[in-house]
Amino acid sequence: MRFALSVEQTSFASSIDALLSDVDTESAARSWAAGEPEPGLKLWRALAEIGVTALGVPERFDGIAAAPIDLVVAFEKLGYHAVPGPWVDTAAVLPALLDDEILAGVAAGDTLASIVFPPHVPYALDADVARTRLLVDGDTLCAFKPARQLSSVDQTRRLFEVEPGDQLGTVTDPAKAFDLGTLATAAQLLGAGQWLLDTSVAYAKQRKQYGKEIGQYQAIKHLLADVVTKLEFARPLLHAAAVTMTARDVSAAKVATGDAAHLAARTGLQVHGAIGYTAEHPLGLRLTKVRALVAAWGTPAFHRNRILASL
Repeated sequence: MRFALSVEQTSFASSIDALLSDVDTESAARSWAAGEPEPGLKLWRALAEIGVTALGVPERFDGIAAAPIDLVVAFEKLGYHAVPGPWVDTAAVLPALLDDEILAGVAAGDTLASIVFPPHVPYALDADVARTRLLVDGDTLCAFKPARQLSSVDQTRRLFEVEPGDQLGTVTDPAKAFDLGTLATAAQLLGAGQWLLDTSVAYAKQRKQYGKEIGQYQAIKHLLADVVTKLEFARPLLHAAAVTMTARDVSAAKVATGDAAHLAARTGLQVHGAIGYTAEHPLGLRLTKVRALVAAWGTPAFHRNRILASL
């Protein structure tokens, strides 16, 4: 089977990439980590204008009702540019949990959501900024209040413990909502891994050692080629999972994209050398994000076990 994106999907990805390339997403991410969300919210509204927030929302709430593959296309670009905010919770998971007027605010870019989905998502992401806060307890939907703030290896992921509140109703298909969250996270990992590869290749063409660019050395070529292979094998798995939406395929995509992004991060550090360890370098935003997202929406061990159980 051939998982090729349509002309419309490719054009949509290009429009997101063009928008994010023209703004300083890295400064917005650092401001978000410092508790200053306005630059990130401005970016959120700009992405809402081209339909990113409306992808999963039904048409009756002014949404697009797009397929999961369209979510994957968008979230890969969000991961590539390290866009801050609870994008997975709001644009991927919330529309699968609710059939409510709240979704009109999501489509318009006015409503941000923070979703807690125990045991795999035990903490609330960006609950201090999110207007809608929901806890999924089995098939029951509850409100929650954010409690103590926690630290994360990725400082742009502002995590909070939660205090459960009133029951709000039931969820018809919590498994689908979880898999959409997993799929969107996998797409972010693929995007972050691609950025790390692109940046490492560009740096290898500039940095010189012993009188020539390090990219000319066979060892560096082999390292970067391994990353290319990992990413290119992960991409069709991700697209296939978006088409089938089976638990096994979603888990396979999460494992593959996580492994590929982790290899891209390790290789990026090797290629960049000591400068890659500095907090001020753009590489750091993706390194920490990859490390956090690998375990988000289910650890690699959980997803590998889910694949095994399905065979």
